[in-house]
Amino acid sequence: MLALLGLITAALFTGASLYVSWAEHPARMKLDDRAALAQWKPSYDRAAMLQASLALASAAAGIAAWARWRSMWPWLGGGVLMLSVIVYTFAVIWKTNQRLEATAPDAAGPETRALLVRWGQLHLVRTLLGLLATLSFAVGLLPA
Repeated sequence: MLALLGLITAALFTGASLYVSWAEHPARMKLDDRAALAQWKPSYDRAAMLQASLALASAAAGIAAWARWRSMWPWLGGGVLMLSVIVYTFAVIWKTNQRLEATAPDAAGPETRALLVRWGQLHLVRTLLGLLATLSFAVGLLPA
């Protein structure tokens, strides 16, 4: 049950992250600098709560499933990959997020656009980590 919970929450995280990387952020980048930042701020606030909860639940479920049975390495792999999403967010993306949050939409300009482009590239890494975690959980649930 824990491994299934890990898979489901990893897949939900990956789907949400993929939507942001594939659809929402590219559409946002078609807006002018002010509008792009104004759209990013509330979107980020809401998505951060959703994705952080899913990543944490998936990491905990995967690591707990592995700790219980100690024989299913894909569950540990999936859990650690989802945990790495959280670490990566704080270690790498956090500074960009803080700079974007601190910028008033009326003050947005070329530097803001560059930060948003960078944010999109960094977020794509989260999407890839989520996909790898989802695949790891799926492999762990395959019959032996």
